[in-house]
Amino acid sequence: MHKALQQKILHTMQAKSITKIVCIQTLWSGYGELLRVFLAGSSQPSIIIKHINLAKIECHPKGWNDDFSHQRKLNSYQIEARWYRDYAHLCDSACTVPLCLSLEHNANNIILMMSDLETAGFTRLLSYQQKTIKQHEIHSGLNWLAAFHARFMGSSGEDLWPTGSYWHLQTRPNELQALQDQDLKSAAQNIDDKLKKCSYQTLIHGDAKLANFCFSEDGKRAAAVDFQYVGKGCGIKDVVYFISSCVSNDDCFTLEQDLLNHYFNTLIQALSRYHPQINAFEVESQWRVLYPVAWADFVRFLKGWSPEHWKLGSYSEALTLQAIDDLP
Repeated sequence: MHKALQQKILHTMQAKSITKIVCIQTLWSGYGELLRVFLAGSSQPSIIIKHINLAKIECHPKGWNDDFSHQRKLNSYQIEARWYRDYAHLCDSACTVPLCLSLEHNANNIILMMSDLETAGFTRLLSYQQKTIKQHEIHSGLNWLAAFHARFMGSSGEDLWPTGSYWHLQTRPNELQALQDQDLKSAAQNIDDKLKKCSYQTLIHGDAKLANFCFSEDGKRAAAVDFQYVGKGCGIKDVVYFISSCVSNDDCFTLEQDLLNHYFNTLIQALSRYHPQINAFEVESQWRVLYPVAWADFVRFLKGWSPEHWKLGSYSEALTLQAIDDLP
């Protein structure tokens, strides 16, 4: 970390010194790094720095590294910066997010200085692969999504993605071209249209996987990070993606109704707080019907991007076929 940034941190946080800098992780495809900076003499013992390098990176885990993919990634980081600048402070304790402390943006770099969720009690990261998530923790993630969707119901999403989610059709022409499932390929535009034409649109996180949530020690509260693909959309898209990231194919068959009921019950309560004029039961009616459609939308991307992916099981396939069959 260069000295000018260190001085900026000390000034912004009114700290005496930086005691330690820890790299939490490098960003996807090598676009930068996420750092935790420990401070002495500040009201906050630590903060998070997200340093994004906007130069083109020639390495991608799946080989998708053309100019189109690079531009999508640049857009995603620029939109994330706008999210933290203009929207993050609108979230409350029911949908906790890091707060923007400082933002620097030039032709080559974006430097986001954010509050550290660990200092707010969100100390645990959970992993599906390590089987560390329990059902009440899945409920906590769904609680966050319900509150977030209710809070931003009807938002114009100005300066964010016109269509939220990293897999949406208009930004994934390469993956659509690679898709071998011809029935799904033919239905892709109709599926996309059906989600967009839903009467109730909100802001969606757009990458609401388990890895982008932090949990309290008891697992009863969740907070979310990584808002590169936040934008307008139908909230059920986030629900599908979250469930896909933390529930096995077999368990999806048995847990589907419990998880959907929990999400919608929480959404109805949250809408009564944030937007009591909205008919919450009508929102539920429209979004429940779109659950298999949102699965089909995600599967369309996944089959083109990584056709051997572990999420492509009998459950996702059954819902995709249902969605296609229900199209006019």
